[in-house]
Amino acid sequence: MPVEITWWGHATCTVRDSGVRLLTDPLFARRLAHLRRRRGAPPPPEAARADVVLVSHLHADHLHLPSLARVPRGTRLVVPRGARGAVPGLERLAELRDLVVAEVAPGDEVAVRDGVRVRVVSARHDGRRLPFGPQRSPALGYVVEGASRTYFAGDTGLFDTMAEEVGPVDVALLPVGGWGPYLGPGHLDAERAARALAELAPAAAVPVHYGTYWPIGMDAVRPHEFHAPGEEFARHALRLAPKVTVRVPAHGERVRLP
Repeated sequence: MPVEITWWGHATCTVRDSGVRLLTDPLFARRLAHLRRRRGAPPPPEAARADVVLVSHLHADHLHLPSLARVPRGTRLVVPRGARGAVPGLERLAELRDLVVAEVAPGDEVAVRDGVRVRVVSARHDGRRLPFGPQRSPALGYVVEGASRTYFAGDTGLFDTMAEEVGPVDVALLPVGGWGPYLGPGHLDAERAARALAELAPAAAVPVHYGTYWPIGMDAVRPHEFHAPGEEFARHALRLAPKVTVRVPAHGERVRLP
């Protein structure tokens, strides 16, 4: 059975494998601080349905408490180690919504059900809760292993041991941009994501983390960094990893991958 990926925008995806629904970094807001959702309608209520929610790091556009409040009661929530202490309100939300919270670090594994498990891998990104807080929670990636092996990279830069740590995968969900005109350290742009793809060598890939949120009042500043990364990734991948099938979904589109 192939895996199904629905991209809801930014880093938010539903991964459906063997009847299990996993939701990555849910962000359903029209606006977050100085960012507004510029493209793609806010996801429908069904987007919040999940058996497990995977949070890659503590930045507010990845661990967003109002969006987590929309997932069904009793949902399992996998977060970086130290998240409870670093994010005010997470523990209270978990109590109010009966969320089952597991704090994890690279090397951990989480059994889900029906033969599906999640393997935790490292990422190269500042994972702290900004704008303050010590660096005490790691940024993470996840490999969902069921009928397929799907790598959700979260936010990360390219690093030498990426392919070794991630291991063989069938599908890669890779960040190819950001929410502003310039990317800082610890990010992949379209070309670096294609280089990562060449090292990972999955059967298929989907670009994420671009073309959704943008700073208010900056629509005319380097607009190609908002619109272009998905297709640029596909072009770079054709050159650097020609055997990989790249799908570039629209917001809310579901794709089936081998």
